[in-house]
Amino acid sequence: MATDLSALATKPTLHGPGIRLVPLDARHTDPMWAHCTDRETNRLTGTRAVFTHEQIAQWCATRADQPDRLDLAVEDPATGRFLGDTALTDVDPDNGSAGYRIALTPDSTGRGIGTETTLLVLRHAFATVGLHRVRLEVFEYNERAARAYTKAGFILEGRARQAHHWDDRYWDVLHMAALRDEWLSTH
Repeated sequence: MATDLSALATKPTLHGPGIRLVPLDARHTDPMWAHCTDRETNRLTGTRAVFTHEQIAQWCATRADQPDRLDLAVEDPATGRFLGDTALTDVDPDNGSAGYRIALTPDSTGRGIGTETTLLVLRHAFATVGLHRVRLEVFEYNERAARAYTKAGFILEGRARQAHHWDDRYWDVLHMAALRDEWLSTH
């Protein structure tokens, strides 16, 4: 199956039992701004940059125009409340691969939302976009995320020892990936 970049140009809405993934857009600016200024979220994602509200507004408003990546907001399907965001990034059509990231709001963690989101994105990546491999990096101190990724079908491929400096300490960076044929045969 070849990678279909046109599937990235059309931003889908994906439905799960407890969440809805919708194209990230301008209406998500305020909750995304709050999300990007949360210290714990920044620690878990390794975000050191300080963004202005205007930068976040511009970011959200231009996501639909990106033909080579997929940025989605995670929402509560009953209320539409913003629970976080997720993305397929750095798509390499020649090798059928992409990066994956997710960041949930602090009050959305520990409820299976990360696993459900990841499962929906992987299904779309493999069955619709036709990717062969989806990879991610997670910091060793983000054990909850590593467990969610494992539940969703990512396999630990290795670790970069002491590659991330945070809180006056060096931490390992875990490298994980999911492969289409393996993932589709078990999910």
